[in-house]
Amino acid sequence: MTKAARGRRREPILRSRRIIVKVGGSVLTAPNEEGVNRRVLGQIVSQVVELREARRDVVLVSSGAIAAGVKRLGMKRIPSAIPERQAAAAVGQPILMEAYGRAFNRKGVEIGQVLLTHADLDVRSRFLNACNTFETLLAKGVIPIVNENDTVSIEEIQFGDNDILAAQVAQMVRAELVIILSDVDGLYDADPGVTPGASLLRRVEGLPAKVVEVAGGSLNPLAHGGMATKMNAVKVLNRVGISTLIVKGRSAGVLVRALNGEECGTLFVPNGARLKGKKGWIGTTAKPKGWIRLDGGAVRALIDRGKSLLPIGVTEASGDFRFGDMVEIRDPLGNTIGKGLVNYNAAQVVRIAGKQTREIEAILGSKDYDEIIHRNNLALLT
Repeated sequence: MTKAARGRRREPILRSRRIIVKVGGSVLTAPNEEGVNRRVLGQIVSQVVELREARRDVVLVSSGAIAAGVKRLGMKRIPSAIPERQAAAAVGQPILMEAYGRAFNRKGVEIGQVLLTHADLDVRSRFLNACNTFETLLAKGVIPIVNENDTVSIEEIQFGDNDILAAQVAQMVRAELVIILSDVDGLYDADPGVTPGASLLRRVEGLPAKVVEVAGGSLNPLAHGGMATKMNAVKVLNRVGISTLIVKGRSAGVLVRALNGEECGTLFVPNGARLKGKKGWIGTTAKPKGWIRLDGGAVRALIDRGKSLLPIGVTEASGDFRFGDMVEIRDPLGNTIGKGLVNYNAAQVVRIAGKQTREIEAILGSKDYDEIIHRNNLALLT
């Protein structure tokens, strides 16, 4: 491949000015009493500072707090029970931030800790407030270091993995690229542990089903996640038009080399329509409180003609959603085709399902809206 062709292949990386760097727990964890490999952490910090000096904004999303706490508390592996995970996070987060603080301080760079749960992003006003906080930190030359607030999070408000958190933060700061520092070189076309001739995929357009199939789970007892969760993050990022690069985090100078155009890891480039602004938040961030099933005619009206969702096209609804909540929109077979913010609560939707708009007032006693979901509050995922 010619140099020009390689440049075109990596062009989404080269043009990126605002970047999320997600540091995996398996990259930072080490068999010492603290559970944080300060040498590796220092190398990552040096590269981040070098990127800043090249006029790139960088936000770090760092795992490692729970692993650090696990080591300090003498546990053998990350526990599955939430109270034990929370205890490990409470002990490990100060260890992790102290290590980052020392490393960045030696470079003369200020850091800011940002701890999030999904509840912080699930309400649009809180999401926007967090966006403003990030913008202010970056404007003041501060490197935000983000982690899930594992100490207080419960299952209902967990991101599930910091790969997903990185994807959400990328939307908040309008990043152009997410770099995931992992314990593998990238994504292969087969499991290299089973297939000796497996090849590293250098560039993937969209997220083909065949690519998802080859993603496996993590074998590191101090890591939480794996390639499968990274594919979930890529799926989110594809929908909002942000590229993803997965590289081996301990490879010397990998961040700087990749952003200087060297072919490193696997680059995922989004294709298809991009969800922007509020629709991106609806489609990929807000958690559904229920679902609404449509008939075929309503599906075609939404997808082909960009219409709002009217009661006449609804066949069924489930959940305990209220006005303004987000729900999944399903086709007759139960496949999710989109998400949207409802104008009526669940009980009202059930009562007006299949009815004409002009009948709403007679059924409910009032009619505040013609639509169950207005097209401006609808994000299609097909």
